[in-house]
Amino acid sequence: MKEKIEKIIRESIAVKEKIILGHQLTGTTGKVAMVITASFRNGGKVLFCGNGGSAADAQHLAAEFSGRFYYDRDPLPAEALHVNTSYLTAVANDYSYDEVYARMVKATGKKGDVLIGLSTSGNSPNILKALEAGRSAGLTTVGFTGDTGGQMKELCDYLINVPSTDTPRIQESHILIGHIICEIVESELFPR
Repeated sequence: MKEKIEKIIRESIAVKEKIILGHQLTGTTGKVAMVITASFRNGGKVLFCGNGGSAADAQHLAAEFSGRFYYDRDPLPAEALHVNTSYLTAVANDYSYDEVYARMVKATGKKGDVLIGLSTSGNSPNILKALEAGRSAGLTTVGFTGDTGGQMKELCDYLINVPSTDTPRIQESHILIGHIICEIVESELFPR
C-alpha cells in the first residue's frame, strides 16, 4: 500500500516538474493572471464552467475570488456557471446539456469579462459551446485542459494544457495553477 501511495505522489510531482520545465505554461499562467486582474480593474467578472471534478474545481476557484484567498479584502465578481440547479436542469431538459453553459454566457457575459472552461480532455461539448459563445460576446477565453488541448485549443485565447493524459493528475495541476493565478490577482489588486 505504501508503495502505491508513494507512486501516485511521485506521478503528481512529475507532472508539476514538467510544468516548471515547460516555460510556456508558466508564462501563460502569468498572462492569464494579468488578464483577470485587468478585467476586475475594469469592472469585469470571471465565469467558470466544467463538468464533474472540473465543475468542482470551477466552483472552488470562483469562491477563491468571490470570497477570499490569503487575506481579507473586497470580494471579486466570479461565478461557477453550474451552481443554479434549477437553471441547469431546465436548460438541459428544454434544450440540451450541451447548451447549459453557452446560454448562461450569452445571458451574463460581456466584453471585457473572462470565461474559463475546464475540461481535462478539451472535448466536452458544453464547454466548447460556452467558449464559442464567449468568443462571440467578446469575452477573453481561457482553457484549462490536458496535454493535447483537444478541440478547445482552437477556441481559447489562452490555453493551460497540463502535460498529462491522466485525469486526476491534470485536475490536481489545474487547482495548483488556479491557486497561483488567484494569489497573483489578489496581490496585484490588494497589495499589502
